[in-house]
Amino acid sequence: MNGFNFTERVRRSLQIAREEAMTLRHDYVGTEHMLLGLCSEGGGVAEAALTNLGVNLENVRTAVLQIVKPGQADGVNDTSPGILSTIASTIGLGGSGTELPYTSRAKKALELSMSEARELHHSYVGTEHLLLGILREEKGIAAQVLASMGMTVPGVREEVVRLLSGADPKREQHATAQPKAPPIEREAAITLVVEHPDGRIEAKKFRHSGEAVSFLRSLEY
Repeated sequence: MNGFNFTERVRRSLQIAREEAMTLRHDYVGTEHMLLGLCSEGGGVAEAALTNLGVNLENVRTAVLQIVKPGQADGVNDTSPGILSTIASTIGLGGSGTELPYTSRAKKALELSMSEARELHHSYVGTEHLLLGILREEKGIAAQVLASMGMTVPGVREEVVRLLSGADPKREQHATAQPKAPPIEREAAITLVVEHPDGRIEAKKFRHSGEAVSFLRSLEY
């Protein structure tokens, strides 16, 4: 855990995961709750990557809730030491006395998220690393839902790297969408030959593609 900083979005996502588990009356936190937390928190690189790859977070949430059924437990105390206790303490989720234990698959997903951060040479764990960790775990409900939507580790990682390239990834929680630059009108020598209904043939030359398109749209017979 030393050297890693969980972004505010990840902290909030894991807090929501616990709340989702309690709402569903589950006495544990699984990868499905982690994914629900990630979807509920929204924003960040994870959402941008999924959106760019054609996945809507609301659809992900719906798919998870169609699989996961409410339980009857009221929750349990987490008294087991280990990496999850350290993580909870580090990100400010511990000490309440009502901690829910993470499943082995959820633990693995968190460990893999830190592994992703190391492999990408990042000193923080962001939503993108959490998403990749959930996918790399493979066998949990969350990974299966994402896989059913066409998500793969290589594909998501490639999109994450693309999104982070040229930017400061440590500012994930403060990132805002940048306006797209207007398209550049390029010069081009375009000649159009038009045959009119009366048999007359007309050739017109344009320097810009936009002018040629406007001319064609003005032809109405």
